[in-house]
Amino acid sequence: MSPDPGSFRDPAGRVYIRDDRVLRAVYEMGRENFEAADKAGVLDALIAKDLLIGATKTRSKLVKELDPEPCHVLSHPLIPFISYPYEWTFSQLKAAALLHLELHLEALKLDFTLCDATAYNVQFQGTTPIFIDHLSIVPYEEGEIWAGHRQFCMQFLNPLILWAKRGVVPNSWYRGSVEGIPPEDLAAVLKWRDKLSFTVLAHVVTQAKVHSHALKTETKERVVSARKLPKRSLVAMLEGLKDYIKGLELPGGRSVWSEYADDNSYNADKRAEKHEFVAAMASKVKPKMMFDIGCNSGDFTATALDAGAKSVVAFDFDYGALEQAYSRFSQSKQPVMPLWLDAANPSPAQGWANAERASLNDRGNVDAMVALAVIHHIAIGRNVPLDMAVDWLIGLAPQGVIEFPNKDDVMVRKLLANRKDIFPDYTEEAFLHHVGERAKIVKQKKLGEDGRLIVRYRRN
Repeated sequence: MSPDPGSFRDPAGRVYIRDDRVLRAVYEMGRENFEAADKAGVLDALIAKDLLIGATKTRSKLVKELDPEPCHVLSHPLIPFISYPYEWTFSQLKAAALLHLELHLEALKLDFTLCDATAYNVQFQGTTPIFIDHLSIVPYEEGEIWAGHRQFCMQFLNPLILWAKRGVVPNSWYRGSVEGIPPEDLAAVLKWRDKLSFTVLAHVVTQAKVHSHALKTETKERVVSARKLPKRSLVAMLEGLKDYIKGLELPGGRSVWSEYADDNSYNADKRAEKHEFVAAMASKVKPKMMFDIGCNSGDFTATALDAGAKSVVAFDFDYGALEQAYSRFSQSKQPVMPLWLDAANPSPAQGWANAERASLNDRGNVDAMVALAVIHHIAIGRNVPLDMAVDWLIGLAPQGVIEFPNKDDVMVRKLLANRKDIFPDYTEEAFLHHVGERAKIVKQKKLGEDGRLIVRYRRN
């Protein structure tokens, strides 16, 4: 039984996944801290507050397969779809940061702290964040500094500041580094007025200067700091960060595609036909998990849920649309996880040994997929041959729905307005041929006499 490729940085334990079982092995190095947390009841207290994912001790037969032999083994609920911070919306990253701070503050009340502050220890169940690493919770020693301070800033605070204060979306930068945005990089792009904030001054500017000084100092001249941070000061720091992050908001303005649901190329009757088509598929398949590629604000996601889908991972390239979807499903409490996706450049396998963070395709164990108003953006907007675009979409799920707007569609005409048409093979006939080569076309329909073509497929 092999450990999860993303679980190796903490020698206190490893995570193992077999089918629907998630096991956390606690090794000798983590025994003392885990037993202290268990005895103090801090883990149960955090679980009861819905801050920490559930855990039960187990002696499953699978334990015999673990090597080395663990001191303890915990069983956790399976999170159906793992997401990464570079796929989150602003509101998701903000919610994850606030959860992290709240959990830390609650732990400190019981004289425990967090030994790190990685954003990868937070996952989402629908729109709700949850902390997943029980071995990060360790006994607090009076006067100790916050070991995860820089990491919290890089992976939570700095991306949020960049987004809120400069209007720069950090996801591509975050994905490129995997570890977030260093204070020294953020400080270089902030304007002077942004640096007038006490939080920015203390957690970005000062950290950047300290890091720069450390790099210039010879190793032999460095002295380990004997500074102490009283518990009340640590609590005040965390509370201050919490208040600051709560107050961060996105810059105003709507993007082109976030307005798409209100200003699109087909009328209410055609939209109703499309809703019926998606509902029929969801009702027949009843997917435990479905992908909605190009979800916009979530109208068709909601239709699929109403018709029988149990949960949906809803992707879009447009952050404005995703913010609307996140707000919508946060309020409705429906099992939907909105995530950012560049369909022509989806999240790759990366990190250590190109395996620490799984690719989108490797995480996508879904029963069905819906891709509405997407394929023209891939094929024409990003110059991906139509057969390759179809191949990728159908490869995401064994059954699904794909919409094909032809060149007479107003949205396709917009894509071609300022460029030469080099897409002679972008036709309905070619589309149907490519789908038919890879799957059975269960049903097809034209949305109105001159409207878009929509097909339902089932892989052979």
